Amino acid sequence: MRRRVWTRLSRKSPSTWWPRSVRSLSDAQSHPSFAFKPETGEEIYNGFLGVPILRSGRTLGVLVVQNRSHRTYSEEEVEALQTTAMLIAEMVVSGELQVIARPGTEISFKGAVSLKGTPVVEGVGLGHVVLHEPRVHVTNIIADDAPRETQRLDEALAAMRAAIDRLIANSEHAGPGEHQEVLATFRMFADDKGWLRRLREAILTGLTAEAAVERVQNDARAKLQRQKDPYLRERLHDLDDLANRLLHQLTGQALTPAHDTLPENSILVARTMGPAALLDYQRARLRGLVLEEGSAASHVAIVARALGIPVVGQAANITNLVEGGDAIILDGSTGEIQLRPQSDVVAAYAEKARLRARRQEQYRQLRDLPARTLDGVDIALSMNAGLLIDVPQVEATNAASIGLFRTELQFMISPRFPRLEAQSALYRAVLDGLPNHTVVFRTLDIGGDKVLPYMRTHSEENPALGWRAIRIGLDRPALLRMQLRALLIAGAGRELNIMLPMIATTQEIDAARLLLLRELHYCAGRGHSAPKLIKLGAMIEVPSLLWQLDEVLARVDFLSVGSNDLAQYFFAADRDNSRVSNRFDSVSIPFLRALKQIVDAGRAADKPVTLCGEMGGKPLEAMALLGIGYRNLSMSPSSIGPVKAMVRSLDLGLLETRMAELLRGTDFAGSLRDALRGFAAYHGVQL
Repeated sequence: MRRRVWTRLSRKSPSTWWPRSVRSLSDAQSHPSFAFKPETGEEIYNGFLGVPILRSGRTLGVLVVQNRSHRTYSEEEVEALQTTAMLIAEMVVSGELQVIARPGTEISFKGAVSLKGTPVVEGVGLGHVVLHEPRVHVTNIIADDAPRETQRLDEALAAMRAAIDRLIANSEHAGPGEHQEVLATFRMFADDKGWLRRLREAILTGLTAEAAVERVQNDARAKLQRQKDPYLRERLHDLDDLANRLLHQLTGQALTPAHDTLPENSILVARTMGPAALLDYQRARLRGLVLEEGSAASHVAIVARALGIPVVGQAANITNLVEGGDAIILDGSTGEIQLRPQSDVVAAYAEKARLRARRQEQYRQLRDLPARTLDGVDIALSMNAGLLIDVPQVEATNAASIGLFRTELQFMISPRFPRLEAQSALYRAVLDGLPNHTVVFRTLDIGGDKVLPYMRTHSEENPALGWRAIRIGLDRPALLRMQLRALLIAGAGRELNIMLPMIATTQEIDAARLLLLRELHYCAGRGHSAPKLIKLGAMIEVPSLLWQLDEVLARVDFLSVGSNDLAQYFFAADRDNSRVSNRFDSVSIPFLRALKQIVDAGRAADKPVTLCGEMGGKPLEAMALLGIGYRNLSMSPSSIGPVKAMVRSLDLGLLETRMAELLRGTDFAGSLRDALRGFAAYHGVQL
């Protein structure tokens, strides 16, 4: 038998070239990716074992063993090769191991890199990388005393749990209730038996406690990349976050920079981040956020938008390419990321940031001016919210109201179902903070990709079309009844606006109204004061309502159009699928006709209609909405300034005439985007 051992190291991040998990094959030639190239001098082999060479999550290359025989490698051999790969990784990065490349090929881990992600929150950020929960570089891999390493692991676990408990109990560090609930979720996963067992088994193979944690963490990340189920992805994220905390505990390193040591121009970089975690950082020193995951609809994006922090999501492998302190630039408008940029690139983006700052100052000067068109039509610009931190933004932007308050966020970040008192306290705090403004509370919109960690989930092939939102509330009436009760208690003596999500039939409205009346009777029987006025509304997100508008309007006090979901159902195009999400345009003739049908029906019934999706926060799309009859738009706080500038430069009468002409067109495949840009340019509308 003849055995040959070799390694391959990559010039750049090879996450798309090399697997990040072990590959063990007894008959490699039967694998679909196998190809024999005799001209290369490659020897014939059958048995194959490949182990990724990982360093702080970065895939540097692959350590491979080939065998002429049909060899099945044992678990002990796999573990031995994994340990060898860890040692090679440390030697490569430290310079102890010389890497020989082809002539003219340079292997570098610190060169300039240009990446393309997904724009999430607009803005330009220039600064230096701060890794959210930065990884510990494990240099001590082989253990001399396994029982001692097990003891160190147990001590670190106990210290980590105690630290989380202190943060939960200490309001000074925990901040608002959302922080405490997130930390409690981490605490719950710290007792996961399977995770603890794998840590101890890794130590028994001869690793130190730190190396054992890193090995288990690498395995979890590999599983995370292959996992599509949203609940399991979140669970693996929790275990990954806990592993980072445990590594910091073992090495005595701080988990996050102290406020006084956080760089002045900090760009946070993370695989993913919970909404409360962003609030732990000092806002004055943050210039941006880059995520490997995350979309415009994610809750951390909602928080960042409220804080005015630019965000780029879907930045593949970004955490594996950066080190703390690296220079970085992000453009939240285009999704571009420049890592360790050259000086001319820095100068170009700095000028772009200055131009944006001047525009933002212009928007701030519009704060106290009415959102009124040139021909005297007033437009109500409201804001979307979901956190207590959003409440001050209403005054800061002079928003007309909160057109959408997403109540599910409180449930999603809690490790257990929020009690009636906690729900009522949140709703009361929002209403108390806005005594002169209307707040529209949307009932729980969970399901699909919004999974509650404490709620049993069911596998669904099409979760966006499945058991979610009002369907869950009506099938689990105790869930909806408790939320309605909390809203009624919080709204005592004032106007209360409740909106039902994802309504598909009028029967769902009737059923929800009966539950509301039942809870109103319940509260009255226990001495709770009733709201002085209750308004019930429905969200138009499901196209079936387009043919029930008269019946729906007879049952509700107002309508809200959720343009995000309505568009994806209208075009049958998943908005989170990059292959189809940009295939159809929201300002195309068919979709605008549908939107016009809704607002026309509301006007005929004398019922207000508000559009509260992302579409209303973009000046060009907002202009199209005004042209077909919308007068109420709800958007993120940062969008109010740009949309108001558009409104105040617009002659609405001219636009309505032009939109009527365009909607009579017959080009269903095309978009009206170019035509709308042309109208704006000709009439001096600020977009």
